[in-house]
Amino acid sequence: MSTKALALDPRKEAADRLFARKRLIAFSAPALILAYLTYIFFAFDIPGLAERARWDNAVILVSDTVTHKVHIERDNRDGTVEAAVEGERKGAWPEGTYPDWVAVEAGTTTIDLGDGHIITYLPDGGVTYDIPGWGFFEALPTRTEGIRSNLPEEVPDWINASENRIAITTEAGRLTVTRNRTAVFRYFAGWELFWFTLDSPYHGKGVVELLTGPRLVPERSNVAGMWDGFWNNNMWNHGVVAWALGETILMAFLGTMGAAMVALPIAFLAARNFTPFAILRGAVRRLLDFVRGVDALIWTIVLSRAFGPGPLTGALAILITDSGTFGKIFSEALENVDEKQIEGVQSTGARPIQRYRFGVIPQLTPILLSQVLYFLESNTRSATIIGAITGGGIGLLLTQAIITQKDWEEVSYYIILVIVMVIAMDWFSGWLRRRLIKGGEGGE
Repeated sequence: MSTKALALDPRKEAADRLFARKRLIAFSAPALILAYLTYIFFAFDIPGLAERARWDNAVILVSDTVTHKVHIERDNRDGTVEAAVEGERKGAWPEGTYPDWVAVEAGTTTIDLGDGHIITYLPDGGVTYDIPGWGFFEALPTRTEGIRSNLPEEVPDWINASENRIAITTEAGRLTVTRNRTAVFRYFAGWELFWFTLDSPYHGKGVVELLTGPRLVPERSNVAGMWDGFWNNNMWNHGVVAWALGETILMAFLGTMGAAMVALPIAFLAARNFTPFAILRGAVRRLLDFVRGVDALIWTIVLSRAFGPGPLTGALAILITDSGTFGKIFSEALENVDEKQIEGVQSTGARPIQRYRFGVIPQLTPILLSQVLYFLESNTRSATIIGAITGGGIGLLLTQAIITQKDWEEVSYYIILVIVMVIAMDWFSGWLRRRLIKGGEGGE
């Protein structure tokens, strides 16, 4: 074939158009993605966000999740000095006692933070801080003139000073001075008082000593006392947290299983091969679209106004949302059932309900169980957020800890428990799915 004839060949022209279209797509798709990312970069003010970022606060937050701090506070009005873990009354040292790095003598409190960092509460209400590598800080809170100090006009960024408040943060700890209160925070690794509080006879004792030694409380064994002290720990509230986890799982279980039971009969009305009336079938499908189109969080807010806060409200929100999702999934499964199996049951003289029971349900069972168990696992996570709104479950405790900024190590404790709960539900749903669907211990 000549070159001229080849150029006029319609197959070549079609191939050229195809290659040109593919080249256009290959170059235009990355260009559109780049243009979108550029738009996002400026629309979300990424440069301004980077400038406003407070990395020092982020470092403090991260460190606070794995450490605890001991507060040494003095009331500048009456001169009383108190020591407590995280500043809580429940974690306070008995009156007149302090950690071994705090010395109180003749109205003077000396706090040794280590590495040469010495803070002293003076009898006249003043405070001094010997900061290695920087100098000697002095301050005196007054009722009328704010805080008088020897700070220069230009201070380093680890000192935050105003007329009524001075905060100094070093690698050894933190000192804050206000008119009414002077406080020192010293950080230590770990979650202090996680097992036993200071007033517990088991605090500070080793495991071997408690298991093999004499009874510390004559009325009961050390094992029983240890469990009671741990479970009723009034700082970490392990018993309350365990109950909250149970409420979260209960919300997910009731909502998921209730949705499955409600959706199954509705799915027959939405399936084309079981409901020949197009108007009825369309109305049911639109109802399912509406129910699942509204997020569970929106249903949670609506239901909480109607029924008040509580775990049951969260379970109802999950039930309503998942009813729409299950209805769609189940109806699609019904439309794909094997008609021959139904005809076989019908040939025995079975009634319609019997045909559904023995000809349809067995075909649906694997799909139903698989989807229900998957949503049970997913709703365990969702119940954490829903519980924060409805006032139930671990979500409420987590939200309260975050909002009040009580203890960030407590926040991390709740998050870890949520992760463990989700992992446990994932394992349980997988195991149950294998047992019910495949009838053995084989892989999924």
